Amino acid sequence: MNIQTIKSVDGQKFVLLPESCYIGLKSQIDEFLAKEEEDDDEYVPFVLEEFVKNPVALARIKAGVTQKELAKIMGDTQGYISQLENNTNVSAEAMLKVTKALKNCPPRRPKNAQTDDTKRAG
Repeated sequence: MNIQTIKSVDGQKFVLLPESCYIGLKSQIDEFLAKEEEDDDEYVPFVLEEFVKNPVALARIKAGVTQKELAKIMGDTQGYISQLENNTNVSAEAMLKVTKALKNCPPRRPKNAQTDDTKRAG
């Protein structure tokens, strides 16, 4: 029997085999794939810092404010905040200005959060 292998761009190997062999092995393949799917269901927590590298964007997102809201508090434009967030290097002066502005920001509650009053009423 002639079995051919193929290697993908990322290095993963695949095997081509006759359909009759595949049909004979299908139940074992299905069991193997089902077990792999169970292993893939492991919860992996989302860590914002792994996805957002800019300190201005990170601070703003953690504070729960939009670029427009931060700009208003700082007395700047949304475009300026966008420029800060798209820079790879943020000056200490700019970061200090953002930090001070975010400290003056009222804390925001997620949209689905309940107040104490609504909890008692429900």
